[in-house]
Amino acid sequence: MRSVKGKHVLVTGAAMGMGRLFAERAIAEEAAAVVLWDINEKALNHTLGELADGPCAVTGYVVDISDPDEVAATAADVLDDLGHLDVLVNNAGIVRGNAYFWETDPERDTRATIAVNTLAPMFVAHAFLGSMIGAPGETRLLNISSAAGFTPNPRMSVYAASKWALTGWSDSVRLELRQAGHDHVRVTTVCPYYVRTGMFDGARSAPLLPILDPDEVVDEAWTGMLVGSPFVVLPRTVLLSEMLKGVLPVGVRDFIADHVIGVYRTMEDFTGRAVPED
Repeated sequence: MRSVKGKHVLVTGAAMGMGRLFAERAIAEEAAAVVLWDINEKALNHTLGELADGPCAVTGYVVDISDPDEVAATAADVLDDLGHLDVLVNNAGIVRGNAYFWETDPERDTRATIAVNTLAPMFVAHAFLGSMIGAPGETRLLNISSAAGFTPNPRMSVYAASKWALTGWSDSVRLELRQAGHDHVRVTTVCPYYVRTGMFDGARSAPLLPILDPDEVVDEAWTGMLVGSPFVVLPRTVLLSEMLKGVLPVGVRDFIADHVIGVYRTMEDFTGRAVPED
């Protein structure tokens, strides 16, 4: 796939941050239709107002993607309108951090993180993959995971768990599609280090692990998605941890990650976006 020109594109978490950047990229490439999903109605309406005058049809839906019934119903509305989907960007996610696991709230932190980061992308993909398999041309599923999907990190244990699960599911679906003979549907899993979007406010960079610019991440992810790359890992030094797992004892690897690279201390001052009160 050279571009999404003439394609139907849907982005979750599209009201701000990288989600909006993905939507803007689809519009710039003259997609036939760009669909924005977000739970934040105010932010979504603001983004729709700013993107409405572009060269393609842009529509938005307020969706709680952690609710499978809501996802299924809204996906049915989208498919009634478009017929099929060509590109699905599973971008929406949340971060809870700066506390040890036993100090966190099981509902507000644990359940919410797993629901949004792990289950929701599965619900959304399940709702659209049938139409993508039956689409007339190449289709793409782009899942935004995290470097935390490879590497354990204190003060973000549930987030890491949610992204480990997402990474494993995403790459397994890639293999399933290939095994089933649906070669025109490609899955790309994106695993960036912390991205400067507000979600990781207060998180620290580390040697060899700079805080990433969202435009750079979107550009790399988009390029990888178009060509059907299985993984996009940013920066590539993240893969150092994977290599260390295979050759070093756990204690030595932990020492390097903690005291040499410093990644185990990066969430100590994390603030992130404010968590809405119940």
